[in-house]
Amino acid sequence: MTNKDASGSEQLPNRSALRTNIIRWFDSEISSNEDMSSTEFNWLRVMPFIILHLLCLLAFFLPVSTTAITFCFVLYWLRLFAITAFYHRYFSHRAYKTNRFWQFIFALLGNMAAQRGPLWWAAHHRAHHQHADTDEDLHSPVKRGFWWSHLGWFTCDASFRTQHHRIKDFSRFPELRWLNRYDSFAPLLLIALLFIAGEWLAAAAPELNTNGLQLVVWGFFISTVLLFHSTVTINSLGHIWGKKRFQTKDESRNNAFLALLTLGEGWHNNHHRWAVSARQGFYWWELDITYLILKMMSWVGIVHDLNPVPAHVLAEGRFPAQHKTAEKSS
Repeated sequence: MTNKDASGSEQLPNRSALRTNIIRWFDSEISSNEDMSSTEFNWLRVMPFIILHLLCLLAFFLPVSTTAITFCFVLYWLRLFAITAFYHRYFSHRAYKTNRFWQFIFALLGNMAAQRGPLWWAAHHRAHHQHADTDEDLHSPVKRGFWWSHLGWFTCDASFRTQHHRIKDFSRFPELRWLNRYDSFAPLLLIALLFIAGEWLAAAAPELNTNGLQLVVWGFFISTVLLFHSTVTINSLGHIWGKKRFQTKDESRNNAFLALLTLGEGWHNNHHRWAVSARQGFYWWELDITYLILKMMSWVGIVHDLNPVPAHVLAEGRFPAQHKTAEKSS
């Protein structure tokens, strides 16, 4: 983020702005009088994101083990499920119900993915659905291009603040407000737990050839970077690559590869047609791993009241030509 002098030339941020941006690494709700509508790259605020990517390079200087790679993929899938099932389908769309305990546990797991707090994530996503692929959609590839929708929107001030007016239903829980405000707590907690686990394994089971730093590099740095880029493919590719089964007002697409990569989120055109459904793979041939896990969780009472896809929406998707004919005749 830069300031401009009277001549219009860019100047370095003032000391107050520097201090505020650094504090925001740890306290996302710090108040300031700054204009937070800028879409310019704010290098200081996103420095932890940049460092996260650079730290992945440590893997070239450390021995690798099966244990470390296992941690990488287990934490990838576990946290991805927390993002898809809870950050997205629960907090953003209320597609099913759960109790306050599980709500917090999966909010914490989702927060460990380093994709900001649950209230920020859900409020931003609700704004996306309201303004999908219009000028007010901050990460539309249709309006702003692939790289902006994949990365750029995340690096500017316009995306930073939590739109609390959009998420009043979940903002009433103080534990969620705390996680959302101090959104670096959960990632730092995971890093600490991985380091402790790695050091314990190094002492208790040296034949595994792992240690604390190795688990942090693979279980957090690499796993988190893979997870971030997989998640945001739904922003950048999910609106330009694939097929449109439903004639929605946006350019959302269904893509089987993205669905496999993201546990079912790739059935994005389905989702934009009926966003409050707990399932995004509407038909039996559309693999939606998140929904299958949610269904199993409902059998043991962790979640309940999963919203179905209405029959008329399923029929519309099966017979789109008939639906178009009926619309024209009416």
